[in-house]
Amino acid sequence: MRSMLIALPLLLLAGCSSFRGDPENIRPVPEDRLLAFQKTQASGGQIVVTRDFGMMGGGCYVAIEVDRQVAARIGVGERATFQVPAGTRVVGITPDRMDDTLCGMGRLLREVAVPVKAGESHDLRILSENRGGFDIRADTP
Repeated sequence: MRSMLIALPLLLLAGCSSFRGDPENIRPVPEDRLLAFQKTQASGGQIVVTRDFGMMGGGCYVAIEVDRQVAARIGVGERATFQVPAGTRVVGITPDRMDDTLCGMGRLLREVAVPVKAGESHDLRILSENRGGFDIRADTP
């Protein structure tokens, strides 16, 4: 009984962390939630953002911003691709302000600078951790 009381909180905390999904389980963000940066840019590149699977925020979309403009609303286990001009792009995640439930009322702002050169593609990953909450970082397998 004692060991169950010790193990249960650890299991609950582990359930809040996200995990990388198998590529065949990742779905593209539907077109109606892709809001900007969808047209190919002459001499530009692309940024691909994938959101992990997990319980934390599982029922909520997260807004992806490119240069502080909302570019998409992404759900768990989804991937969005953005066509961007060359140069340093600021890619961030914020609460989905289009959602009028509690999901859209949180406080979240994480950003990363992405130096894009013509023809390059950069992969980013949205993950959640027990202690730090949501984050966006370079996706290195």
